[in-house]
Parts: sequence; C-alpha cells; structure tokens
Amino acid sequence: MARDKFSDLVVFLAVAQEGNFTRAAAKLRVTQPAVSYAVRQLEFRLGVQLVHRRSRNVTLTEDGQRLFDRVAPEISGIDAELDALSDLRDHPIGKIRITAIDYAVRSTLWPKLVNFLPQYPDIQVELVSEYASVDIAAQGYDAGVRFGEALAQDMISVRIAPDIKNTVVGSASYFSSHAIPSTPKDLIDHRCINLRLATHGGLYEWEFSKGDQSINTRVDGPVIFNNAYDILEAVRAGFGLGYLPQDLVEDDVASGRLVSVLEDWCPTWSGLHLYYPNRRQPSRAMALLIQALRQQS
Repeated sequence: MARDKFSDLVVFLAVAQEGNFTRAAAKLRVTQPAVSYAVRQLEFRLGVQLVHRRSRNVTLTEDGQRLFDRVAPEISGIDAELDALSDLRDHPIGKIRITAIDYAVRSTLWPKLVNFLPQYPDIQVELVSEYASVDIAAQGYDAGVRFGEALAQDMISVRIAPDIKNTVVGSASYFSSHAIPSTPKDLIDHRCINLRLATHGGLYEWEFSKGDQSINTRVDGPVIFNNAYDILEAVRAGFGLGYLPQDLVEDDVASGRLVSVLEDWCPTWSGLHLYYPNRRQPSRAMALLIQALRQQS
C-alpha cells in the first residue's frame, strides 16, 4: 500500500473511533482541515463514500463500517507488535487506552495510577470516561473496566476492586418533606435523578433484590445526567433521590447530609474488573499496569 494511502487510512480510523473530525484531529495532533482532507482523499482513491458528514459528528456509511471492521483489528495488531518491540528497550514504554465509567476512573483507576505513573515516566495512560458498552479492540482501546467478571470468550478479566453495594440516598432536606420509601415500588411517589446510558440511549433502571425477589424499577424526576458525580451533586442539593455506589456517599451519610434508604433491597455486585483481549501477549507496559491495578486479596 502506498504510504499516503496508509496514512489516510490511519486518519479514517481515528475519525471512526472519535465520531468527530475535531476530536480525531486532537488525537492525531494535526489540524481539523488536514483530517477532513485525508478522509476525502481516501474516499477518492477507493471510489466510495466512507462517512456521512454532519455539522457536529460523523457516522460511517455501510462501506465505511465494513472497512473499519476489517482494518481496525489489523492496525491494533500492528500497534501490539510495535509495543512488543519497544519492550526490548531498557525501560518500559507505551500508550495504554482504557474505557471506564467515571466512578471506576475516580474510585479505583486514578488512585492507583497516582503511584504507578511516576515509576514509569515513558508509559502514558489515557482514561476515557463513558457508560457505553464498546468493542475495545475495534474502538482502539487496550482495555476496559466494568462490574463483574462475566465477559466474552476472547477476553481476560482481572479484578481491580472489591465487591460493591449501591444504595438509594436523598438529602436530609428532601426527606423533611417526603416520606421514606419502604419498598422499591414506593419510588413512584418520589423525585429521582436518572442516569442516561450511552449504549442504547435509554435510562438506567434501578436494580433491587431481596430474598428471591428481583425488581428493576423505572424512576422519574426533574433532571437526568450521564455520570454518577453530577447525580451526587443533584442529590446533595435536594433535587431528589439517587442510586449510587455506597462508598461514594458514605461520608455524606455518616455526616447526616444524606440519608440512605432501602438498604435491605440494594444488592451487592461483583467488583470492578479490568478486561482485555486474550489473543495476544500483553506488552510489558500493559503487564506492569495490570499488576499495579490488580486487587490484592
């Protein structure tokens, strides 16, 4: 393949992964017009349209999706081989991209990276906070983080945090004018702060269990967010109830700022796990990061 065609292909993959010319340009450290030109040149050489151009984002055409699905894993494999060669150096070097929800980033990943990164100045870690379920290889990630260890067959999972329990909380001021719910069904009479899920665009249904009963509850309220920390701020401000990780709110509950309810209905979930493809040997940088993140028993 000609060098310019290969370069344009790399640009196209970045646009497909970011869904936006400007973000792709920032990722590649080039200008937005250069990215747009490279994609147009690739389309001209191939004789097909690869992307639908909109004012704020970019989506793939059928031909573009086919090219992306076929080529992205191959480029990922090339990157892996280059990482393997870099492992022959005297010190580990490499860039590791991880997708995770905001709670995982703040509660687990970053606190451990604070100690890890100074030890390995040539390792760069990129943390992308999102609630979408993504194909990590196709989207250019090296790993992802989510609750539980049940994964696709081609993935390896490593526990990086202990089991976690969610809890329903509201501010003391909120409960001064609202009754405390005794069952999940009572939530229909309460203002609740919803979480928008990126994968399908729907709202997260609050999950409860008690004995042999399991209930998924749709709630409603004045505001919707796409991350846990904004929900927490809205709960603190008295706008309604939130369904949040217990460790995220325990200080507020201990101080009396927030009140925890429905505790006997809130299940305990398997903790956060790092997952990554098992089809290739992790680079030295990745292996060191896994060791640093692994939950100690």
